[in-house]
Amino acid sequence: MEFAISAMLLCTLLFGIISYGYALSFKQAMTQAAAEGARQAAVGGDATAVSAAVGRSVNAFSKTCGSGGLTCTYTTSTCSTSHTCMQVQVSYDYKNHPLMAKFPGLGFLLPDTFTSTSVVQTS
Repeated sequence: MEFAISAMLLCTLLFGIISYGYALSFKQAMTQAAAEGARQAAVGGDATAVSAAVGRSVNAFSKTCGSGGLTCTYTTSTCSTSHTCMQVQVSYDYKNHPLMAKFPGLGFLLPDTFTSTSVVQTS
């Protein structure tokens, strides 16, 4: 009886660590993807080139912009009087498109949406 109780607790803890680690790895890939997209925008890329750069960075997770819950936005604005800012935002709907099978009771540990933003200032 004691083993059954402790095994359930240890399995829940182990699966929680694995799920959180995988989600953290995906969040890091999204941050890198936003930076790569902003870098592509800074060198004169259009929205298609920015989406391609983002897609290359999250390719390990088989995700592309506009499919599978991954959304990529690219906006241009004026930062100051003589500079232009380009912002790339990458969002993933984790609630409706989980990366792994959901384990009962661990749904509250991970956010519903992952978002990464990168801004580049050009002259």
